[in-house]
Amino acid sequence: MANILVVDDELGIRDLLSEILNDEGHQVELAENAAQARLARGRARPDLVLLDIWMPDTDGVTLLKEWSSGGLLTMPVIMMSGHATIDTAVEATKIGAMAFLEKPITLQKLLQAVEHGLTRLAVRKPTSPYVSMPAGELPQVGSGIVIAEAVQDNSPKPTQSFILEKPLREARDEFEKAYFEFHLYREGGSMTRVAEKTGLERTHLYRKLKQLGVDLTRGKRQA
Repeated sequence: MANILVVDDELGIRDLLSEILNDEGHQVELAENAAQARLARGRARPDLVLLDIWMPDTDGVTLLKEWSSGGLLTMPVIMMSGHATIDTAVEATKIGAMAFLEKPITLQKLLQAVEHGLTRLAVRKPTSPYVSMPAGELPQVGSGIVIAEAVQDNSPKPTQSFILEKPLREARDEFEKAYFEFHLYREGGSMTRVAEKTGLERTHLYRKLKQLGVDLTRGKRQA
């Protein structure tokens, strides 16, 4: 069962969609204009929104833009209209709408669009922008396997967190810095041993550490 928000200024459309979706086992919130839709969006946290384009106060495309720019477009939105042009439908899709339904809406098209939207939501929900792993547990590139290499002492292992929703270069630099700091710690700050472990020449390694802003005295202090 999902929580679905239906936004339409026509009472008959709201009642019809509510009846159909309730019969399918969903919980339905109703709004007849953008103001009510904003309140319902904040109160009910809908899993999916059916949003009419032409409304008297604020049209659906404007409301969609508002949600998108404010970081509130966290749910699939299906646009509805009996008078919209292809350009309007394309614009709504570019802003973030998942689909467009032309009125009068057939039962089959409605249920297919809702099912598709909820399926997409279910796929997106488990995704997290964070990956945490103890220092020393480094991923083997391309294998999907985490290799655990514990620090040989009884102290608790620190945890390093990486935010993946970043440009690739920034994410890579963060990982490389953590990688080299780990090896400096393991080798007591010895550049010779770190060079051997990482497969880099000392000159290249030193230049790389400077570029990443690695504290070269950290490993020695901890050792």
